[in-house]
Amino acid sequence: MPHFKDNPAPSPRGEPLRQRVLDAAEALLRSGKADFSMRDLAAEAGVSFATPFNQFGNKAAIMHALSARRIDAMAERFAQAERPVQALDRVLLATATAAQVMLEEPQVNRAVMEWIGTAAPSPGNVLERSSELWRLAIAQDAGKTSATADEDNLPRLLAFGFRGVLSFWTAGELADDALVEHAQDVARAIMAGAARR
Repeated sequence: MPHFKDNPAPSPRGEPLRQRVLDAAEALLRSGKADFSMRDLAAEAGVSFATPFNQFGNKAAIMHALSARRIDAMAERFAQAERPVQALDRVLLATATAAQVMLEEPQVNRAVMEWIGTAAPSPGNVLERSSELWRLAIAQDAGKTSATADEDNLPRLLAFGFRGVLSFWTAGELADDALVEHAQDVARAIMAGAARR
């Protein structure tokens, strides 16, 4: 299974504490408290008020870490699936897999998407992580790397496309039952454009 780096990198000793804080953030989001404070988060996690700050720095970083969890889940499920032979079919499978991860907890995932779509004190690495998922989908073998500039750019374009569809879903303009279909339509269009070059 591919593993993507978190930002900032946790120490092995602090990892269980980081996961506890992230689990508490998810619990608050599940209960409809997207506007939770760091004090609320510390109480939910059963840690000192300073712990979420010490582990992450700010709420935006926590939301970026929650996004990383989603991308890791998408990559893990895709890696476990039987991969089709054709690149387009692999991309469509990755798209459906990614959308299904988001649909498992729409309330939590919409809240995470809202946060990672806003300016933060320091930039996250969601684009890099998401692009890696699409690199996996394009590559015929797990270890293969892209050979051309167009192939290197394609994962990024797919990440942009998927994020675009997610933004409309997050805003409530796209129903849950339409997410997979529309995300795959965008992926098809990007792949067709790449094939014409």
